[in-house]
Amino acid sequence: MTLETLSDFLLACMAVNYGLLLVWFGAIVGFGDAIHRLHGRWFRLTPTEFDAIHYRGMATFKIGVMLFNLAPWLALKMV
Repeated sequence: MTLETLSDFLLACMAVNYGLLLVWFGAIVGFGDAIHRLHGRWFRLTPTEFDAIHYRGMATFKIGVMLFNLAPWLALKMV
């Protein structure tokens, strides 16, 4: 595998991951109440707790994408 192929792969992974993050954000913004009602059947969460959990999850996911996709991609571009 060449460096260029690896770089293209990391860029594609980053695009897919940020796409998933945008879908997640869109689902919470657009259908947050319905999702909360659905999860409220299984877990007793207040709306504030529900929002905090999803906000923390999105932040963790975004940091993971930056750590495992963006940083290696930038390092390959610098080489």
